Amino acid sequence: MIVLRPLKRAAARLPLMLFLASLWLGCTQCGRSLSQEEQAMEGARVAAQVYYDFLLRGDYQQFLAGRVGSDSLPDGYREQLLVAYKQFVAQQQAAHRGIASASATRSAIDSTLGVVQVFVMLSYGDSTQEEIVVPMVEQRGEWKMK
Repeated sequence: MIVLRPLKRAAARLPLMLFLASLWLGCTQCGRSLSQEEQAMEGARVAAQVYYDFLLRGDYQQFLAGRVGSDSLPDGYREQLLVAYKQFVAQQQAAHRGIASASATRSAIDSTLGVVQVFVMLSYGDSTQEEIVVPMVEQRGEWKMK
């Protein structure tokens, strides 16, 4: 039970963090009305940033919670994904001295696939960088990684 309490608290913080991120977005855009496309792209970008911040902090449960359908995964598969996330971070530590930062830099709507593509720049400890594309979909009012 002791192990689960921090995870439950972290899970409870996710909606609050996404709300605060959207509130920040609203405040930074005061005086300017965003189109629905711009709102979708910015919402997806902010959510992707939040999820990758969880990954870099080692909060793999919260990173997994950012995936579509993560709430209905079988326990065995959920554990496999959590192990894979830990292994990925460890692999990047060995190959590039870790991931120093992740920054969601831009986003674009892909109407063909029905997703918002978020471009995340990973900056490694060895000064190299890599841009990855994270497809995001809106599910019940929240942006999730596909």
